[in-house]
Amino acid sequence: MTTARVAPLELPARLTAPPRLTQRHPVLLPVAMLVHRARRRVRWTRDSLSGRVRFARTRAAVDLPVRLKQHGSLLLRELDPDRMHLQHNKVTNLRLAASRLDGLVVAPGETFSFNRVVGNCTRRKGYVDGMKLSNGSAEAGTGGGICQLANLVHWMVLHSDLTVVERSEHSFDPFPDQGRVLPWGVGCSIVYNYVDLVVRNDTDHPFQLRTWVGERYLHGQLRTDAWPAHSWKVEARDEQFLRREGRVFRRNQVWRRVIDRRTGAQVGDELVKTNCALVVYEPGPGVEVIDVG
Repeated sequence: MTTARVAPLELPARLTAPPRLTQRHPVLLPVAMLVHRARRRVRWTRDSLSGRVRFARTRAAVDLPVRLKQHGSLLLRELDPDRMHLQHNKVTNLRLAASRLDGLVVAPGETFSFNRVVGNCTRRKGYVDGMKLSNGSAEAGTGGGICQLANLVHWMVLHSDLTVVERSEHSFDPFPDQGRVLPWGVGCSIVYNYVDLVVRNDTDHPFQLRTWVGERYLHGQLRTDAWPAHSWKVEARDEQFLRREGRVFRRNQVWRRVIDRRTGAQVGDELVKTNCALVVYEPGPGVEVIDVG
């Protein structure tokens, strides 16, 4: 019997760095957020005025003819009953945010910024307290839950020729895989306005986002005007749970297999991301956790 080789557990810097100043002194967090937001606004203004970045802002009422990718994401997950009201509030937030994205066209040479299009999720705009992830725990926060919309958009973009310029993942794995459809590690973290999902269209074809909330699912489509030469299969590989010094970590790699649409032959294999996160739940029965010291 052979045993699978376990590569050394190399933790990302964000999991090994000393606590940030705002973690040691939470009272400073609002000030730090104001500074980050001001820096991002300056960057947006500079990029726009210089012409270096053309941000997508046009929405079309008519669908582009080719539905390149579609996906439905379950709205409500079975969590602690005491927090289910946050799940229901999330649906309200997703409905508002999805309406801001729906119909957006990213023309050739344009850049899509999730935060610029959706904007700041404030109570004045109708957003309510939903579930937000902060340092591995779920807590109530205005606009909570819109990361699910960013996750959906990112998943569809991975099945296209669009270029992901900026994307931040969560440092923690907060929930077990019950009901998971997409590979772990393809999600996004969103904090207005400095933690963003940014995508650039380096092709000669326009792309259009359709997003809406249904009865049970958040729906999305990525549309374009002509079929590309390739299709893409996105999958997780080398999935492992590792225990070190009493803490459990999860790691994997996300890959894209590039398929020639005409012949069906695989013509490429691209590493999208190597993920490693702290698991904040105890893996259940059937999940092998390898002790690495």
